[in-house]
Amino acid sequence: MTSRRTVVRRAPGKLFVAGEYAVVEPGHQAILVAVDRYVTVTVSAGSVPGVVVASELTTAPVHGRWLDGRLTGADGLPHVVSAVETVAGLLTGRGLPVPPLDLTIASTLHEDGRKIGLGSSGAVVVATVDAVAAHCGLCLTREERYRLAMLATARVEPKGSGGDLAAGTWGGWIAYRAPDREQVRELADRRAVEEALSVPWPGFSVRGLPSPRGLSLQVGWTGTPASTPALVGGLHRRSWRGTPSHRRFLDTTGAFVTAAVTALDTGDDDALLQQVRRARHELARLDDEVGLGIFTPRLTALSDAAEAVGGAAKPSGAGGGDCGIALLDAAAPDAIAHVRDRWAAAGVRPLPLSPASEGNEE
Repeated sequence: MTSRRTVVRRAPGKLFVAGEYAVVEPGHQAILVAVDRYVTVTVSAGSVPGVVVASELTTAPVHGRWLDGRLTGADGLPHVVSAVETVAGLLTGRGLPVPPLDLTIASTLHEDGRKIGLGSSGAVVVATVDAVAAHCGLCLTREERYRLAMLATARVEPKGSGGDLAAGTWGGWIAYRAPDREQVRELADRRAVEEALSVPWPGFSVRGLPSPRGLSLQVGWTGTPASTPALVGGLHRRSWRGTPSHRRFLDTTGAFVTAAVTALDTGDDDALLQQVRRARHELARLDDEVGLGIFTPRLTALSDAAEAVGGAAKPSGAGGGDCGIALLDAAAPDAIAHVRDRWAAAGVRPLPLSPASEGNEE
C-alpha cells in the first residue's frame, strides 16, 4: 500500500425524478439524476495522529483521535466521521495501517448557507470514502465505493434509501433499487467491512439511463429546508406500512417508475412527461391521506406552472420544502422563461443545474 500526498475527490448532488418514499422499501425502484453541484474532499497526510477535518460546517478544524476503531472528538461531522471509520475498518481488516489524515471539505450544495435538498450528506460520504480510500492506496470498484458509503450512512441515518449515494457514485440519470437496510445495518454493526463488500445485498440494483432527448430539466428551490429523515420517519410512525393504502402506493409507484424507465430507454419524451405527472398526483394522494406536508404552496405553484405549458413537475425527494423539478420542452425557450418567471413570482428560486457525471478527481 502507498499513500499519495494529496488526493481530491468530489461527488455530485442529486434530485429524485420519481419513486421517492417507495424506494425506502427494499427492491422498489426510483429514478434519480445527479446534478452539477458538488461536495469536494481533499485528503493529505496528517501531521498529528488521528484525523483533522476542516469544513464549512464547523467554525474551526476538528481533531478526531482513534479509540478502539472509532474517532472521538470530531463532533458535528457524523457523516464524515462514519465514512472515515468505515474505510479505516477496511484497511484494518486487510492488515494495513490507518495513517494520520488531514481532510478539507467544501460544498456548493447550499444557497446562502442553507441546504437546498440536493443530498449534501450523501455527497459528503461518497466523496470522503473515495478520497480517503484513494489516499490510502485502495483500488475500489464503483460498487465497492457505494457499499462503503452505504455502510457508513447506515450508522448515522439507518432509514435512508441510499439513492443519494448511488447518484453520487454513478452520476447521470440512474434507475436505483435500495438494498435491504436491515441487512446493511447488521453488516455495519456486526460484520467485518471486507465481508460486507463481498456478500450479496438483496434488493440492490443500479444502472445508468439515457437523458431525455428533447426535454430540459429545470429546478426550483423553495427557500425552505426540509428534513428527509423526519418526513420518512413521520410516515412510518403513522403505522402506514403494511396497510392496503401502503400496498396501493407501492404498486402504483412501481408501475409509473417502470413506465418512466422504459420511456427514458426508448427516448419517448411524451410518455416520460405522463409518468412524472402520475408521480406528482400519487404523492399528492399520499399527502392528502397521511398528512405529511409533502406539498407546500410553493411546490404546488412550481408544479402548476410547468403543467400549464405542457410540462411535468413535482417535488423532488421527501418534499415539505427544498426543491422541485420540472421537465419542459427544450425547444420552447419562451415557455421555459415563462415558467421561471412564474416560479419567481411565487417565491421559488430557479437554480441553474444540469445533469452531472460521476464524482471525479480534480
